[in-house]
Amino acid sequence: MNYQALEQQLQSLYSTFSDSDQLLQSICDLLRESVSHYDWVGFYFKNGDKRELLLGPYSGEPTDHTVIPFGKGICGQVALSNENFIVPDVSAQDNYIACSITVKSEIVIPIIKDGDNIGQIDIDSHTIDAFSEPDVHLLEGICKKLATIL
Repeated sequence: MNYQALEQQLQSLYSTFSDSDQLLQSICDLLRESVSHYDWVGFYFKNGDKRELLLGPYSGEPTDHTVIPFGKGICGQVALSNENFIVPDVSAQDNYIACSITVKSEIVIPIIKDGDNIGQIDIDSHTIDAFSEPDVHLLEGICKKLATIL
């Protein structure tokens, strides 16, 4: 995967859409289509003052996990820690919410706006230990950009 070319495509998307849901959906679709080990790509956002996340736009198999309490699963843990969380092997995680038996690894990167975690990008892979530094760099860049436009 040429991450540099993908970053250029993302830059084009940022200037194309004025509707945030369309932009987020386009990011999900582009990432899932462009990166072979991205099997499910989605966004979760903080639900107002509630201590829970709501599923936003995503690309991949439908999920039952449309509401995730803070602290539950990988996304819920990131909602509390405000830190990146890479899970090389989900079967080794105690606090993991299984979305599918095909998911083997996961990465979650928070979207921090004005010091607050407003949401996160969540990516599942059917490959064990799928995520590396280039993935982190790409996804952090997306989250930083989204923090300026959401």
